Amino acid sequence: MYLRRDNEPDYACLTGASSKTHNTWGKSIETVPEGDPRRGKSLNINGDDWVSDNPNRYKQHGFYFNTDNCIACHACEAACSEKNDNPAHHAFRSVGFVEGGSFPSLVRVNISLACNHCDDPACLKGCPTRAYTKFAEYGAVLQDPNICFGCGYCTWVCPYNAPQLDPLKGVVSKCNMCVDRLEVGLKPACASACVGKALDFGVIESVPEDRIQSKISIPGFPDPNITHPNVRFQQLRNLPRDMHRVDSMPIRYHRNDETGKYEPMLDPKHGFEREWNLVKLLTLHEISHVAFTLTAQLAMGAFVLLAALGPFLAPLRALQGSSAWLPTLFAMFALLMYGMIKLNLHLGKPHRFYRGYYGLRYSPVAKEIFGVTVFTVGLSGYLVWAVVKSAGATLAGWVGLGQVIPTEWFNHPVVNALQWCCVGIGLAGIGYGGFYMIKLYRIKARPYWNHWHTNASFVGSALSLGALLPLAMAWPFGFMGTAMLQILAGVCALGLALEVAALLVHARDLRDAKSEGAASFYIQTTQYGYSYLLRNGLLGAALGVALALVVLPGLLPGIEWLLLLLFALALSQSVIGRALFFAAVIPTTMPGAFFWRNPGFVEHAREVGLADMPQVGVVYEHHHHFDVKELWETVRATTLKEVVSQAKRVFTG
Repeated sequence: MYLRRDNEPDYACLTGASSKTHNTWGKSIETVPEGDPRRGKSLNINGDDWVSDNPNRYKQHGFYFNTDNCIACHACEAACSEKNDNPAHHAFRSVGFVEGGSFPSLVRVNISLACNHCDDPACLKGCPTRAYTKFAEYGAVLQDPNICFGCGYCTWVCPYNAPQLDPLKGVVSKCNMCVDRLEVGLKPACASACVGKALDFGVIESVPEDRIQSKISIPGFPDPNITHPNVRFQQLRNLPRDMHRVDSMPIRYHRNDETGKYEPMLDPKHGFEREWNLVKLLTLHEISHVAFTLTAQLAMGAFVLLAALGPFLAPLRALQGSSAWLPTLFAMFALLMYGMIKLNLHLGKPHRFYRGYYGLRYSPVAKEIFGVTVFTVGLSGYLVWAVVKSAGATLAGWVGLGQVIPTEWFNHPVVNALQWCCVGIGLAGIGYGGFYMIKLYRIKARPYWNHWHTNASFVGSALSLGALLPLAMAWPFGFMGTAMLQILAGVCALGLALEVAALLVHARDLRDAKSEGAASFYIQTTQYGYSYLLRNGLLGAALGVALALVVLPGLLPGIEWLLLLLFALALSQSVIGRALFFAAVIPTTMPGAFFWRNPGFVEHAREVGLADMPQVGVVYEHHHHFDVKELWETVRATTLKEVVSQAKRVFTG
């Protein structure tokens, strides 16, 4: 437990100020009612079972920030990092700023922010490992890095950029509200260190002494309606109509004269010159996500076409009896495995992959993992069935069981029933996993993704790439009938047309949007402008070739060359388009400064070598290895009782 000194100054001590019964959003400030069994429990901080007698222990606490008093001295940052022993590149609290007007009437608003311990924390619901818990004590949202496997999804869904993924350690950590200090009646280290009385702390909705406002938003602060954060502001100074960020984000905040609120809008600070950046695009940090989403969608689309619909369509049914059948299924399985392994190795702690099922009750990531796992089981079973059905007798002869296992067994009704059992399992996995594969990207904190374009893009990829796989496998084996060509090319054209429609609507909706989505569209059409145009051209050309193969298959010379062209066009546009999906997104993060928390400076520091200097606060991205030793120690130390207990926890919460 934190050791409180006898001479703690008054400004560092919690006050017993009374509060309202409900907060701004109508939620009770009392976290649990009197008599609740969750009361009177120890937080077991560092193994200490002492229980605090703080009278406000079961009331929601939060921060209070007076922007008029903040001088950006960064004392709060330093105190937080010192207490939590954070390295120079990793901070739970950050100070950024926005500015507006012009000389001599330039106005600057400093903003100090850490975790807001929200009423509806998106990080908690998004985490697949259940590393987050919202405690009854003080309403603190705490995170355990020892559970985290480093997927970083919480850093995506948090509108305030509070969870921080450490590139060196490979896990996330964040502000813990200094609950050890709260237990002994002290404010968090950051609030205690503030020299200007700008940052304060207490029961939420309790306005500190000498303060008159309790606003839920200021310029630069993301929409509080997303998670209902427990932070309140005072901003009395008159501000210009437009407040600009000084970091590399092309965003400004424009005051709506009707509501008086500041809304994010595009600030084209980098001009409108187009660039390629194609190599940068195809080597971005999220390239593993590109590989996984495309290969998983390809496998899902191909499975639906061949396994579920194939038996009912004569041209596709004929494929099942051809020499191309098993290679097609093996290719489908191999591509899916490649994407899954690639994504797993992208984790900060790849050996903790099994923890991705822990958050199955709430997390869309955990649900996607579960759904893809079910699909993989169905596909694997179907592949085994296909091998047995197609080559069972031959294989039995090879291993010396030809006389023992009658040939009729391989056509037994039970064997045929297994086919549809595996198809059913696979379709269930596709439905569940595919739905949550889309849902996990429909994030309010990332407006560029939170559009039906995401749905259409993912479904379109499944249709187009899923149809191309059997075409690509049937062609080398000389099994390419006109009817099958028309069906598969038609499905491919449908997927490509869906992507074209979504792309047009997405561009129309984002171009003038009052959100970070407009800035994402700006990045897409400038920083990656020529790559964006290239992708659109490839998409249009692929759609044209696919339609030609559907409408005029018998009149086109050199069908094989057209198929090869279609493969190249469709695959290229899918890879570039999906890479743009990850590269162009701009989240609703807090403003940074010229150097600190400035994405542009981070990129520059890595390019020129400044990241080699620890004091700069920038480190290079790291690839984390699969720690077999830790995984083995975990398995060896886990009892059957613990496995059953964990299973109950996954499904019942």
